[in-house]
Amino acid sequence: MQPSSGTDTHVAIIGSGFGGLGAAIRLKRAGLDDFVVLERAGAVGGVWRDNHYPGAACDVPSQLYSFSFAPNPAWSHSYSAQPEIWAYLQRCADDFGIRPHIRLNHAVHSASWDAGAGRWRLATAGGHYSATVLILAVGALSAPAIPQLPGSERFAGAAFHSAGWDHSFDLAGKRVAVIGTGASAIQFVPHIQPLVERLYLFQRTPPWVLPRLDRPIGAGTQRLFRSMPLAQRARRAWLYARLELNGIGFRHPRLMAYAERSARAHLAAAVADPLLRARLTPSYTIGCKRILISDDYYPAVVQPNVELIDTGIAEVQAHAIVGGDGATRPIDAMIYGTGFHVTDFPFGKCVRGRTGQTLAEQWGDSPRAHLGTSVAGFPNLFILQGPHTGLGHTSVLLMIEAQIDHILGALRYMARHGLGTIEPRAEAQAAFVAAVDQQMRGTVWVTGGCASWYLDRSGHNSTIWPGTTYQFRRRVARFNPREYHTGAPNAQHGPAGRDHRRRLRV
Repeated sequence: MQPSSGTDTHVAIIGSGFGGLGAAIRLKRAGLDDFVVLERAGAVGGVWRDNHYPGAACDVPSQLYSFSFAPNPAWSHSYSAQPEIWAYLQRCADDFGIRPHIRLNHAVHSASWDAGAGRWRLATAGGHYSATVLILAVGALSAPAIPQLPGSERFAGAAFHSAGWDHSFDLAGKRVAVIGTGASAIQFVPHIQPLVERLYLFQRTPPWVLPRLDRPIGAGTQRLFRSMPLAQRARRAWLYARLELNGIGFRHPRLMAYAERSARAHLAAAVADPLLRARLTPSYTIGCKRILISDDYYPAVVQPNVELIDTGIAEVQAHAIVGGDGATRPIDAMIYGTGFHVTDFPFGKCVRGRTGQTLAEQWGDSPRAHLGTSVAGFPNLFILQGPHTGLGHTSVLLMIEAQIDHILGALRYMARHGLGTIEPRAEAQAAFVAAVDQQMRGTVWVTGGCASWYLDRSGHNSTIWPGTTYQFRRRVARFNPREYHTGAPNAQHGPAGRDHRRRLRV
């Protein structure tokens, strides 16, 4: 029997990136087949499907940027490129038998809690679905942020975001404006710089950049990892420990002085012009904004066909940009490297809970969730990469896997006790958020002197987890029923009333 062939299911997962596929795989391995994965695009992969710009790659070491239960001995480099990571996700969907559960081209337009039936009602591009449990795995980097530049609607050339790269547009010999100097821009700028006639790099705030030091992983090492999985696990453990040690500085900003010296030396080695070097030097403490890694960004910026502009943008014309310095620069294309909507969580406008409020309405200017995973007022809802689950020093997959463990614990508890609903207590959520805020005090993210995308509209850091990933796992992975309200199943539940205890290993 094909799993979840109907539109009524026990668990609906929205998104098929690392979070969605990870949750689906763990559900299946736990013995639960009654779930669907609703994916808006025509292929799985999430952020690694969408971000296919030149030079797209991960800034977390390969051995740590993969599921703990699905090691990949064949990574070709110490930092993996986008095609390799996307291929890994597609293999995971195949190897763990998730494909029959996936509904491609099923963008979810709305998700509403039906209190009478005790189910989530989902309106999708492929029809209506209902589910007892809803897992939002839409990701933190799924909605590109495009600034409203004065006159941009009049621009007659090519314009696209790095997350929607237009490969049909030939950049060769073109005059190109790159808006933004964040994580995506420092990867694609070195790849397009040799092609274009002129590259205007519009910088609002310079980033701190450390050497990437990427290296190929030889065939011998790959054979070793295949034949001795313990060797690969040891490598992963060593990387985990090293990055967690690096994370200490984020919580004690005075310790970031060494990293800052390294970044300054990296900049000085590549940029001889003292005036340009000064414009590329941040004025905030390293770590306050995302630290970037690159070996070729600075060498690209100093090329004669590149101009750094840090005076802002006054106006966009049909075929030019007028800078804040008053100069008009003719251009053929604009490429936005301006990041994503993170703290405002655009999908929150589509999700309505027990009171009829959307997530966006309940959160207002500052998202909050219990353990970064569930929200008071939204029964049977779980969020992967919710508030306070972001990281600045290591792999976010460590957080996602802890969250999935928590969700499995909740589902097992529901199955064991025959429950229809589960929802975090408001006081438990408030206590968690207060504890995180307390731990955030004194960290570089709030004392480093920058305005980063970690901060929400209220100025509150609702993105980053301020502790270690070990602390997060210890707090989150184990489900604690005392922190939740529970409810009995409703006779109208339909599929929710099935006995999932037999299939979910409790």
